[in-house]
Amino acid sequence: MADAAAEVDFRPKAGIDWAEVARLVTTSRAMDELEETRLVPEKKVLYQFSARGHDMAQVILGMHLRDGDAACGYYRSRPMLLALGVPLADALGSGMGRAGGYSDGRDIGVVFNYPNPGGAHALPMCGGVGAQYAPAAGWAQAITYKAQVLGDRDDGALAVVLGGDASCATGGFWSALTIATTQSLPLLFYIEDNGYGISVPSDYQTPGRDIAANLASFKNLTIWNGDGTDPAEAERLIGEAVAHVRGRKSPALIRLTVPRLEGHSFQDTQTYKSEETVKAEWARDPLPKLKAFAAELDWGLIEASVEQEVEAARAEAEARGISSPDRVTEHIFFEGEASRIGGGAGLSLDGTTDQPQPEGQRINMVTAIRRVLDQELEANPKVLVFGEDVGPKGGVHAVTLGLQEKYGVERVFDTSLNEEGIVGRAVGMALAGLMPVPEIQFRKYAEPATEQINDCGTMRWRTANRFSAPMVLRIPGGFFKCGDPWHSQTNEVQFVHNPGWKVAVPSNAEDAVGLLRASLRGSDPVIFFEHRAMLDDAWARRPWPGDKFVLPFGEARKTREGDRITIVTWGAMVPRCEAAAEGISADVIDLRTLMPWDREAVLESVRRTRRCLIVHEDLRTGGFGAEIAAVVADEAFLDLDAPVARVTMPDVPSPHHPKLLEWAVPSVEKIRAEIDRLVGF
Repeated sequence: MADAAAEVDFRPKAGIDWAEVARLVTTSRAMDELEETRLVPEKKVLYQFSARGHDMAQVILGMHLRDGDAACGYYRSRPMLLALGVPLADALGSGMGRAGGYSDGRDIGVVFNYPNPGGAHALPMCGGVGAQYAPAAGWAQAITYKAQVLGDRDDGALAVVLGGDASCATGGFWSALTIATTQSLPLLFYIEDNGYGISVPSDYQTPGRDIAANLASFKNLTIWNGDGTDPAEAERLIGEAVAHVRGRKSPALIRLTVPRLEGHSFQDTQTYKSEETVKAEWARDPLPKLKAFAAELDWGLIEASVEQEVEAARAEAEARGISSPDRVTEHIFFEGEASRIGGGAGLSLDGTTDQPQPEGQRINMVTAIRRVLDQELEANPKVLVFGEDVGPKGGVHAVTLGLQEKYGVERVFDTSLNEEGIVGRAVGMALAGLMPVPEIQFRKYAEPATEQINDCGTMRWRTANRFSAPMVLRIPGGFFKCGDPWHSQTNEVQFVHNPGWKVAVPSNAEDAVGLLRASLRGSDPVIFFEHRAMLDDAWARRPWPGDKFVLPFGEARKTREGDRITIVTWGAMVPRCEAAAEGISADVIDLRTLMPWDREAVLESVRRTRRCLIVHEDLRTGGFGAEIAAVVADEAFLDLDAPVARVTMPDVPSPHHPKLLEWAVPSVEKIRAEIDRLVGF
């Protein structure tokens, strides 16, 4: 990698085009003023965030970015977007929720994205503070991976992530900092310190009010710290920091102090600031400094020209109209049209079959999953497997045993103990065109990653198919021999409730093979739930179903057929339902996937048997069984001869002692008792 890097000139640009800086800063100011004086009072823009004070340094940063780079910004990052070349009508129209633009009216305008062929991409911004950091680290790791593993030429591309000083208190910031510094990634942290997090001063966010000073001894991190309102100083510091990261010396952090000249948002009156504070902030306005620094420019001509451009953009944006409401359900999942950025990293499904071709002895689910991962790693160099303890240890459930030894630490690797960082990193990798396979060690440990999971699932929808981040997120969970509140949770319904994610819940080795291969070759993010009790369960063992076997999502399997009752279940409850139905003419339906789920198979069976029992391990209140029951009641009520019933865990965490656990989890006896009740109803 070092040899390839040496061929590229990473030095700062000889000089920046100050006329362009002036034009873009003036444009940013004009757009802010237009929104504040007209579009917000006219209720055409509902969320407005001024960039005054942040704008000049951001424009300079954007002008230092180039093709191959990616930037993850936040709600005050429009000046950088302007420097990347975003059309003004998109920037204004997105704020008004108009058709086209960043999201086709689906998201607020400050939550932007910008696919930019030939230039730097602005990756999809998230609405949560600090959520931008980990995906930026993932993009940076993808740059390194493509050079070291895929053999791409290292041309000095980098990722940059923008954040305010308050965001440095978030877990996302620290997870990305850990990833970047331990892996020596080409990532630039660009921190705009305006001294406030909405109304909270920096004293509550950062000891000493200076994150750069606090990180001065942080290993493998080079730091720049200065005034973001001084044109010459800002340009020098940004140029040096960007060149440093391009030269692959280490990740870097640049902190620039800037004033926030307006409130956090338009609605914020800043009553928490004294008059002296506000006056001091306006005294640091970078625009007068820029005008003095570039006094030779014809500022009158620049301002007049910008005023005409912004007004023309407003007229164009308002003429776009509103996107048709009947299209708002489009792009939740891949619909045959590839997104412009991200996705497409899986192998083709051509030549695969949904018909198993059993061969060899029965294998357990652990072996089945490992074999599919092995095959896809072998066949597709864009596949990466990572998580806590997945490397030399082979995972706490031995699923990845031997894979790092075979494919190396670049492709199968351990991570720091940070689930937000694991999933967020995977998002950035997927956006960069890889197929990440992150693992969350136990279901309960996914909680810190819920923001990244939600943001990933909504990405295709909220960018109107501009961006997508397919991945396979493997999550073991459920009881095993004993239980406890931390390792034995299922709660699959939470994932189903995250739009954009497919959810697989295989009960046996054959289904695990077919669903995992389909997931790794698909174009959507997938939660692949591996039930701990089934990983080495004798019932779940099946012969290898063939190297080309795939299962489509949304197709259930009947494991028993009958005509007196329909039993709907999944995961570890399938063998218990089979045992409970012994001697009863029953349809036992293993859903296999919960998003999508096979409504047609369930309704067809219920209309024929006229009874429905739903069995799942999750809690009763709000469990996925309630959704199934509601659909059956809505669509097959007149066909029923008995109430729709459920056997579930009570609304308690998973108990630890085996005797307590067995009482809580649906048992064969409890399931059979409910079968008998319904059949005799």
